[in-house]
Amino acid sequence: MTHTFGDLVGHRRTARVIAPDELAEHVKGLLAVGYRPALVAGHDDTTRLRAVYLFTQAGSDHRVELHVPLDRAAERLPSLAGLSFPIGRFEREMRDLFGIVPAEHPLPRRLVRHFHWPRGWYPMRADAGDPPEFGDVDGPYPFRTVEGPGVYEIPVGPVHAGMIEPGHFRFSVVGETILNLKARLWFVHKGLEKLFQGRRPDQGVELAERISGDTAVGHTLAYCIAVEDALDISVPAAARRDRAVLLELERLHNHVADIGALCNDVGHGILHAHAGRIREWLLRANEEITGHRLLRGAIRPGTTRLLAAPDTEFLATIAMDVAEIAGLAVEHSVVRDRFGGTARLTAGQAADLGVLGYVARASGLTFDARHDHPFVRPPLPRSAPSHTEGDVLSRFLIRNGEIQESVAWISALLDGAADLEPDLPGVAARSGVGIVEGWRGAIAHRVEIARDGTLSRVKVVDPSFFNWPALPVALADTIVPDFPLVNKSFNLSYAGNDL
Repeated sequence: MTHTFGDLVGHRRTARVIAPDELAEHVKGLLAVGYRPALVAGHDDTTRLRAVYLFTQAGSDHRVELHVPLDRAAERLPSLAGLSFPIGRFEREMRDLFGIVPAEHPLPRRLVRHFHWPRGWYPMRADAGDPPEFGDVDGPYPFRTVEGPGVYEIPVGPVHAGMIEPGHFRFSVVGETILNLKARLWFVHKGLEKLFQGRRPDQGVELAERISGDTAVGHTLAYCIAVEDALDISVPAAARRDRAVLLELERLHNHVADIGALCNDVGHGILHAHAGRIREWLLRANEEITGHRLLRGAIRPGTTRLLAAPDTEFLATIAMDVAEIAGLAVEHSVVRDRFGGTARLTAGQAADLGVLGYVARASGLTFDARHDHPFVRPPLPRSAPSHTEGDVLSRFLIRNGEIQESVAWISALLDGAADLEPDLPGVAARSGVGIVEGWRGAIAHRVEIARDGTLSRVKVVDPSFFNWPALPVALADTIVPDFPLVNKSFNLSYAGNDL
């Protein structure tokens, strides 16, 4: 299977150059044998444009790339939205940023580019130049209209109270029941992928750490693994172990924060206060371990540097404390009533949308990059999801379970119970892929390195890109007062989604 898809170009990765009219047949074949789309990226190779489709297979940890060169006089591809919902969204993103048109796309309107962005200006192209002045508004955004007796709309955002990033939510409602929700995002576009270009690989680390502030380890690690894959840099076993530890530490402080916030959203403020206490302890421990409360500065291409080892006894105490908070929450009749059955996302819906991370596991899907695309071998043991109803309660309990598992895995890694195998030999391919299981789900980075050693392209995919479309699906037939609760149970990144 491995060698039927093209030439070996990196760690368990093969690539094939194909024509646009061959694309659909190849993708159908990959999807039929269990591959999933990890990313689709546009490229400007100066003389021509190029689209890169990356697919991964969980069982084999094999990655397949399809490269489709495009003449500048014919910048069109056949849309694959009918085969894969996530690919359809990547196509819209690629059209907005590179001008590559997905022909016959069923939803051809803009995705990333808001309606005041100038027509015909594609910012990721090599000749894009400085941003021009905003142009005429290209019509109002075509929100879906829901009509009928008693139907009304509630617009929320894009500016919100507190520190939440901007996003516009348009609710169509009867009484308190949500009939339809449209989330309009991409208010914080930073041009981040273009900021990587021309930098040396080591200079890209600080950008990676800041893609989504709460996921410094996940994005930095995916970026560094991609660079190491591209340049065939060997990483010592101890450094890979420390990376796995840092990834779990990041999972801990984020899950603890959201467990408390979910309790607060249903009026259980005392549990929120205790979760905040625990998170502060974890952030202080992070600073002792790496010198930064959010674990920045520890991971670099080829190496990992810790100032101190985590205190496993302290972490065991944390795990027990969190378990007590979760137990008190679900034993409370009001909390359980608000969590149970609310905003259910079925396994079929999650699979169709390509949902990742704890949201997917709460719906019964088992994909987890720690096991399916491991950077430590043997991989950490897989646990079958124990709460799979797809509702707020399942997402809450899955995250409590992941806290317990993370603490156990950190202890196993540090006490040597997990014997790490040597780093696998690779191929210096000048392109590389990094996939890691961040706390929200699988993060993918793909890099290409020019002949002068600088970065020519970095494509970043945060799990929120896959998970945002699931939020409106889960909220159908839910009541408006539960929106903050459901939103927090997903806790999606605005910054990671809009690069």
